[in-house]
Amino acid sequence: MKNIKLSIIVPCYKVEAYLPRCLDSLVNQTLKDIEIICINDGSPDNCLNILKDYQKKYGDKIVIIDKKNEGVWRGRKDGIKKAQGEYIGFVDSDDYVALDFAEKLYNAAKKNKADISVCGFDRIDLETGKLYSREMTKPKHESFIIEENPGLLLELNGAPWNKIYKAELLKNMKELKNIPRVLDDMMFLQLIYLNANKVTFIPDSLVFYMVRKDSIINTVKKELIPSTYAAMKEIRGIYSEEKPEMLDYVDANAFLHLGISFMYRLSADKNLDFNEALRENTAFLDENFPNWRNNKYISKKYIKENNGSNKKLYIVKKFYDLHMFKLFLKVYTFMINNIGIDIKW
Repeated sequence: MKNIKLSIIVPCYKVEAYLPRCLDSLVNQTLKDIEIICINDGSPDNCLNILKDYQKKYGDKIVIIDKKNEGVWRGRKDGIKKAQGEYIGFVDSDDYVALDFAEKLYNAAKKNKADISVCGFDRIDLETGKLYSREMTKPKHESFIIEENPGLLLELNGAPWNKIYKAELLKNMKELKNIPRVLDDMMFLQLIYLNANKVTFIPDSLVFYMVRKDSIINTVKKELIPSTYAAMKEIRGIYSEEKPEMLDYVDANAFLHLGISFMYRLSADKNLDFNEALRENTAFLDENFPNWRNNKYISKKYIKENNGSNKKLYIVKKFYDLHMFKLFLKVYTFMINNIGIDIKW
């Protein structure tokens, strides 16, 4: 049996221009006992040939899964089934990582006996190399136990690629009947958090997240609203059955991602009646996530007791309460479109 400390899963689709840089950053990791599982998700470009070239050079360190196109959710699940590592992580194939990415995350997880290890990341303009922002490098807590304080999960970014996870968390994670096409990264994480215990942080930026110009404004069409709502309802149903004590967190998270992030994306659809969509969104939250309005994790008391955690979320909630959310979105959109600043909530 191989003694693999970390499996890194890399979904690949139409990324031939960026894939070599990503793979170079992974095959040269300072942590040597790793495997790199590359999912060629039916990519029509040259991705598969690039992967085969790297496999020829680096042997069984590169594992290739060549499959029909089913999307990143299914691709990640296929990679998880194949993974042999003690921990599992993800890297997007158009991004790249620091050479000590694996070593620092793995050592922190082992030292702190953590289920999840999290690092910071840089958001970089793909064309110019401009640094938009450095995120997650000033954690308010070195580690925390989810059961003791699930509200701290709201401070984590909603992407899986700056984290590693104990393999059994992913091997045994629930499946959704309604696989989302929007906010899928965030919902993937909710299924991991369901059975996780301890989270620890590395205050270093170890992931270089490349922002393409066409993705700075990440629009969502109204046709995707029903499936997104259905998936979020399903996740709450799972928590209601298995971790009802975490429902306050689930409802706060619904406001963060459905009430703020999702509505921001919808606001870019010029064919959408945004006022009506906002009313429907609020009604949906009220009906299905009833604890979002007066939530203990979005309060002055919680902020004060937890070193300022969730302060930004609290501020946006005040805009909501004062019926000024559209003004907030206008300012937020201006910052992204004209200044290139994207404040993560």
